[in-house]
Formats: sequence, C-alpha cells, structure tokens
Amino acid sequence: MVFEIRPAGPEDAAGIARVWAAALPQLVKTARAIETELRSGIGPVVLIALDGPEVVGSSNIYLPEPGSQVRRARIAIQVPPQQRRRGIGSQLTAAITERAVRAGASQLLGVVHDDDESKGFAAKRGFVLARRMSHSAAELSTVPEPLEPPAGLRTADFEHLEPEQVFEAVVAVRDDDPSGLSGGPAYDEWLAVAWNNADLRRDLSFAVLDGDRVLSLVSTTADPARKVIWSNLTGTIPSARGRGLAKVVKSRALAAARDAGFVTASTGNDAANAPMLAVNRWLGYRETSAAWTAEKDL
Repeated sequence: MVFEIRPAGPEDAAGIARVWAAALPQLVKTARAIETELRSGIGPVVLIALDGPEVVGSSNIYLPEPGSQVRRARIAIQVPPQQRRRGIGSQLTAAITERAVRAGASQLLGVVHDDDESKGFAAKRGFVLARRMSHSAAELSTVPEPLEPPAGLRTADFEHLEPEQVFEAVVAVRDDDPSGLSGGPAYDEWLAVAWNNADLRRDLSFAVLDGDRVLSLVSTTADPARKVIWSNLTGTIPSARGRGLAKVVKSRALAAARDAGFVTASTGNDAANAPMLAVNRWLGYRETSAAWTAEKDL
C-alpha cells in the first residue's frame, strides 16, 4: 500500500502527537509543543505518513549543520503498534534517507526498539546496532526528599536563570554523551526548540551553580494531561563530576514535580552510563523498556 508522505504542517500537530504517544508513551511530546515548533520553521525536518486524513506515522531528521565536519543526520521514525506491518515505516525510512543524502549527510543515527521485529526491520535496511539504551520510570509519590547542594554552591530553577547560563552547561554535558543522541544545535536554534519548547517546565528544571556558573542541570518537560514528566537532559559538566550534583538537581526536580501534582517520571539513558543509572536507582527509577542506537553509512 502506498501512503502519502509529505512535510508536516502546524495543522498536523495533534495527529503527530497521537503517533508519538502510541509509539513511545513514556516521552512528553504534546500537540501544543509540536504545533509551536512547526510554526517556527526551526528545528528538525518533519515528514508524516497519511492514510486518508489520518496521520499514521511520523519521522524527524536533524540535518548536519552547514560546514559541520561530522556529516551525520539524526533521525527518528515512529509508527503506532496498531499501524505496523503496512509499509509505513519503510516509506518513511526511504523518504528520510533521501532527505539526508540531498543534504550531504554521510551517516544516519537513529534509535530502534529492543524487539526482534524492530531490530530486523533496521538490519534489512542496512542499519547496525551500536549502543543499548534503557527507558525507566519512577512513581513520584515514592521519591526521596531533595538533597542540599555542597557548601558554597546553590540551586535554582530555570525560571531564575538566563538561557545563556543553561546553554553553556548543556553544551559541556551533551558533547560527551557516548550515545551521540544528545548532540544539538547552535544557540539560536536551541533557544527556539529547547528553551522555548512549550513542553519545557522551567519551574521543574533545576541547576546547581557556583556563583553564576551552572555546574549540573536537569531539564524537565511535562504533560499535565497525563501527569507525566520526562527528564530531557540531566548531567554535570566534566570538571564538577564526582560530587553528587546530579543527585541534587534531579531530586529537586522530582520533588517539585510531585508537589505540582505529577504522578510519573520517565527518562532514558545510555545503558553503559553507570553513574547516571545509579542516581536513577536511588531515586526509585526502574527499567521499563530498552532500545538501541543504530547507524547506517550512506
């Protein structure tokens, strides 16, 4: 069966949100945030598959930055379980790959669910599995009380910080993520798609600071309708690691989310990131599912 594959517009936001919620229910990706991003024209290229008027699949591609030495495009392809085995994923993969080739990418990086069908789908299309990723969840009613920062340091939520402060730490954290999935855009695009993301709850996102310098942070997106939060990025800059700062910021964020009426916290991690996994276990997270990064040379 041939489906219509086309670029997404703001009017498709609700349909795209339904696809993501069915395919990856632990994530926070609301229609409001998707619509805002699509209206801005900044961020990933989004292609959708339609069966008549219904959005039955969605795909994102983060193209390499112009002049970038690393010509790798990050992709995400989501098809709801009830829509699989109809050729939707194949057509979206072909369309995304064509976009990447036209943009001069030499490699694709994506994520594959940890089940035989998904891994087989990827293998048939030339993708090679690389790193295992874990998805975990915690019930907020059971999280420990927030920790105090070490002497001389302070905590603040993002409402009380300037975006430049946060971005400096984000770059230091994301650039040594072994999965390669935390890589992101330059400041202006980050400001539009991350800092001004309609799902970002700055009051539930925290940092540990030394003076005005952010040493550790957690950014939190939230879906009030489902009472779910997602820890989008948690990390400590390399020079400040080994001091328990990730425990401080994340315990603050989860306690604030609990007090705000949220019920469940979800997150994803590289399965080899032992320090962060230990923090999550202390907070009460338990693994709920897994996935793999997958790479393909073009």
